[in-house]
Amino acid sequence: MIDHKTAPYAALLLRVSLGVMFIAHSLYLKVFVFTVPGTVQFFASLGLPAAAAYATIAAEILGGLALILGVQTRVAALALVPVLAGALWVHAGNGWVFSAQGGGWEYPLFLIVAALVQALVGDGAFALRKSPSLDRLKPAPAR
Repeated sequence: MIDHKTAPYAALLLRVSLGVMFIAHSLYLKVFVFTVPGTVQFFASLGLPAAAAYATIAAEILGGLALILGVQTRVAALALVPVLAGALWVHAGNGWVFSAQGGGWEYPLFLIVAALVQALVGDGAFALRKSPSLDRLKPAPAR
């Protein structure tokens, strides 16, 4: 049974937590720790174009802000899944545990699931611009 009184706050907590995580990974880690040129160089070492590094940083910043503010939460969460899938690909060869050398794939996989859950549960409380409803996906009532 869904607790309709607390569910919006659970969605809010998930939404803000994911948003903060994306901002931390983009601004803090990729911009201030690794630096943008360092991030571009890392992407290039993977065989990816420099544009992919810039697009990833932008997606994480914009998507993180959208999640924190509650702007089109479902769309933002789904749009970030490919970024997370890229992180999963990068870490796939490093083993399961994220504390492994080079970081394992458990954390990116968990974040993919969390983003998908966010897309399914929706905006939650205190969203600035609500996402479209998924009501049209409900099965038709039995006759």
